Amino acid sequence: MVRKAQIEVPIPDRVAAGRTLARMLESYRNKTDAIVLALPRGGVPVAWEIARELALPLDLLLVRKLGIPGHEEYAMGAIASGGVRVFNEEALRLGRVDDVSLELVSQREQRELERRDRLYRGERPQPVLHDRQVLLVDDGLATGSTMRAAVQAVRQQGPARIVLAVPVSSMEAIAILTPLVDEIVCPLVPDWLSSIGEWYHDFGQTSDREVQELLRQAWERTP
Repeated sequence: MVRKAQIEVPIPDRVAAGRTLARMLESYRNKTDAIVLALPRGGVPVAWEIARELALPLDLLLVRKLGIPGHEEYAMGAIASGGVRVFNEEALRLGRVDDVSLELVSQREQRELERRDRLYRGERPQPVLHDRQVLLVDDGLATGSTMRAAVQAVRQQGPARIVLAVPVSSMEAIAILTPLVDEIVCPLVPDWLSSIGEWYHDFGQTSDREVQELLRQAWERTP
């Protein structure tokens, strides 16, 4: 099921996006078995607003897009925590990506995923997701490859329910992800989406420092 709603267009910023999603997710307020998982970096400010408003714990799910060499903005797949790899076969074919190039990109992004894990999480253990209601949050979906890897990583842990919550998504990503999760909450699904940023007024890059500060605040609320 896909739930849509009214949202200001262009979306003012990630904070406003998170507050809109929080209103749509009101039924999860104070649920003791629910957790909000953000996809860094852009998904963290969105997820922080949801977790704060609904009094839910916030944590991370680290995922990295695999960009086509020379055209990195186009995803040929994604990797996620737990050794998950997802590939877009059509993108690999159209980009004429050979096995050596694919492995080099995968290794580079794996190193970055591990760097972010050390930087953001430190010694904090991974969250337990078994039998929990997991709200997966990002600032938008274009191809859906990154979120597909995230869903696969969560699914490995046996959650009770997986809900995707994003402010804006392409129709193609919605079609790919709908069969994989229990619910998608997305107020804006335009007929045409070439980039997520075009649907935001302020889509400035989220910094490592901002991610660290938001996590510190969230983890002080719910140790």
